[in-house]
Amino acid sequence: MALPAPEGLGVDVFVTTINEPLDMVRRTLLAAIRMDYPNVTWLLDDGARPEMAELARELGVNYLSRTDSANAKAGNLNHALVHSRGEFIAVFDADHAPRHDFLTQTLGYFSDPRVAFVQTPQDFYNLDSFQHRCIPRKAFVWTEQSLFFRVIQRGKDYWNAAFFCGSCAVLRRAALDSIGGFATGTVTEDLHTSIRLHKRGYASVYHPQPLAFGVAPATIRPFLRQRIRWGQGAMQVWWKEGVILGCGLTLPQRLNYLASMLTYFDGWQKAVFYVAPAVALATGIMPITAVNVEFLMRFIPYYVLTFWVFEEVGRGYGRSVMIEQYNMARFAAFAWSTISSLFSTPRFRVTDKALTDRRRSMAYTFPQAAAFALNLGAIPVGIGLYLVGHHLPLGGLAANIVWASLNASIAGATLAFARRRAANRRQDYRFPIPLPYRLLAPGDGEMPGVIDDISSSGCRLYGRFPANIEVGFILELEVFVPGRTLGLRLAVTSMVHGHDAVGQPYLKAIGCRFIPRGRADRDGLDMFLYGSDLQWGVRSLTERLQTPLEWLAGLSGRDQLRGDAEAGLHWAHAKVEAVRGMDAFAETGLVQRDGTGRPRRLLAFSAVPDDIGIRVSVYTRFTLEAYQAQTRHAAQLSRSSTGCRRNGRNRCCGSCWKGAGSKSGGCARSCAGSS
Repeated sequence: MALPAPEGLGVDVFVTTINEPLDMVRRTLLAAIRMDYPNVTWLLDDGARPEMAELARELGVNYLSRTDSANAKAGNLNHALVHSRGEFIAVFDADHAPRHDFLTQTLGYFSDPRVAFVQTPQDFYNLDSFQHRCIPRKAFVWTEQSLFFRVIQRGKDYWNAAFFCGSCAVLRRAALDSIGGFATGTVTEDLHTSIRLHKRGYASVYHPQPLAFGVAPATIRPFLRQRIRWGQGAMQVWWKEGVILGCGLTLPQRLNYLASMLTYFDGWQKAVFYVAPAVALATGIMPITAVNVEFLMRFIPYYVLTFWVFEEVGRGYGRSVMIEQYNMARFAAFAWSTISSLFSTPRFRVTDKALTDRRRSMAYTFPQAAAFALNLGAIPVGIGLYLVGHHLPLGGLAANIVWASLNASIAGATLAFARRRAANRRQDYRFPIPLPYRLLAPGDGEMPGVIDDISSSGCRLYGRFPANIEVGFILELEVFVPGRTLGLRLAVTSMVHGHDAVGQPYLKAIGCRFIPRGRADRDGLDMFLYGSDLQWGVRSLTERLQTPLEWLAGLSGRDQLRGDAEAGLHWAHAKVEAVRGMDAFAETGLVQRDGTGRPRRLLAFSAVPDDIGIRVSVYTRFTLEAYQAQTRHAAQLSRSSTGCRRNGRNRCCGSCWKGAGSKSGGCARSCAGSS
C-alpha cells in the first residue's frame, strides 16, 4: 500500500511525441499541467515541428527537440534527462492523458529507496478500438489487454518482476542514472530498461488502478504492427541481456521475463493448429494415430477442464472465445516477430493513432483469410476422398471436420470483426457521457436538454428545440460540467426524428459540430472528457464477468452499480433542491429514466448531503415533472470501486422516489459524481 505522496518532491513530466495530432498532444499536456501534485512538464518533440513549439509556449510547458532521432524514444527521453533536474520522472505517450491524482497516487511508493519505478495500467478511452469488445446488454467492455493488466502484471508484481510499459509510469532518476539512462539498442526500451533496473537490485511496483487513458489501435493494421514491434523487442532484449543465464535476476524474475518473451512463439504453435486439420483431410496423414471412444473420453474432459481452469485463473478477465479470436488475429505477427530480426534490423515505429485506409488495413488479414479458406475448403475435399478411398477412418474424418470447422469459424469471426472496425470512419471517439445543457433561444426562452455522444469536434443534443430549427442552424449552449458552466457554439449537421406513443412524428435529437470559439471552454470540455474513467461509472460498465465457479455458486460477480445498461434507459435534464429546513442547496444534474418514465438514478456534479429531503425537477421533451426523495448510502461513482465507498467529492446515494402528480414512485439509486 502506498503512503501519501510527500510534499516538496521534484517531478518532471515527460510527454513524448513525433507525429501525433496537435489536438491529441494538447489534451495530454493540459492534463499533465493540471495534475494535483506540482510538476515541471516537458514536451519532447522528436518531430521538431514548429506547431509543437508554439503549443508549448502557449501552455507554458518546456519544449525540447533534437537535431536527429537517434535511438528513437529512448534517445528522446535520455536527451530530456540531460536538460531536466527532477528527482522523479513521469513518462506519458502523447495520447495518454493522466488523471488529476496520478502523481499523488504513485509518489508515495518511493518512500522505499529500493523502488526504481511505479507502473500503472495502460487503459484506453476509445472503446470502439480493435482491441475492445463490447456487449451493451450486459454493460460489458473487455479489452485484449485486460488479462495482462488486471491479473498477470499483479502476479509479476508479487515476484518483483512487473515491468515498465513505456507510458503511465513514474521512475526514480537516481535509478536511471545507475544504468546509464533509458536502455537503448532495442525497439522496446521499456522492457529493456526494466530488466536492467531489476539486475541492479532495484524493486518495481505495479499500482493496479487506472490513472491515465490513451488511444488504442483503431484497426487491425496498427494493432498488428504494434505487436510485431513488441515481439521483435522482446527477442532483442532476450539475447542482449541474457535472461536465462545472465547475472543479477532472481529465479522468479527470470521465469517471469521468460514467460513474457516466450508468448511470441505461440504464433508457431497456433499456425500448426490451424493447418493440421486441413493437411489431415487432404492427405490422410493423422497427427494422432487413433481417434476412438477411449481417446474422446479423455480428450473432451481435458479440453473442457482446460477452458474452465483458464477462466478461473483469469479471475473473470480471461474470455476464452474472445482470446482465441485474438490468437487468430496475432499468430502470423507473433511468428514473424520471432525471426524477422534475422533478416533485418527492427526499427522503432510509433503506433498509428489515426484511422487508416480500409483496403490497407484489411491487407493485414491475409493470414486469417488463408486459414479460413484452407480449413473450409479442406472439408469437402476430405469428404470426397473418404467416399472414394477411405483415406481416413470415420472417427478421424469426423474429428478433423469438427476441428477444421472450429478453425474456420474463429477465422471468419476475426475477419468480420476486423472489417467492422476498418469500416469505422469517425476520427474522434464520441464519449457516451450525458451532460445537462441550457439552449439559449431568443424568443423561445431557455430550453433545457441533454448533450451526449460528445467528441472534440461534435455531439448530439436531446431535448426541446426551436420550431424553425434546420440543418445549418447555429445554436448557443450553456453546458454544465462539475465546477463550471461552458459556453459552446454549434452548427446543426443532422436531425433525428422519432414517433411518440400514438405514432406522431417529432424531432428526437440533432447532430452538431462545434464552431471554434475561445479555447477556454473547449479545453474545459476536453479536460472533463479525457483523462478519467467517467464513462465507465456513468454507464455502469465492467470488464469482468463471472467465472464458472461464481456462476455455479450463484454469485453475481458485480457490484451494486452494475447492470443498469437496460433497453429504454435514458437521461433527462434535472434540477435538485433541498427541501425546506435545510441550508440552501441547488444543483443542476441528470435523472436516468426507464422506458415507463420512472426515475432510476440521479447524477449530480457535487456532493449531495446524506439523509436530506430533496426536490427534483425533471425536464423532458414535452413535460416538467417533480419528485421528492430522501438521500442515503453515499458512495463513489468509479469503476475501480467495489461496493459503496464514502467520498466527499464523488458520491452515489440510494433514494426512495415519491412522484408528484400522477407519477407513481419506486426505489431507485441516486448518484452524485464529479469528474
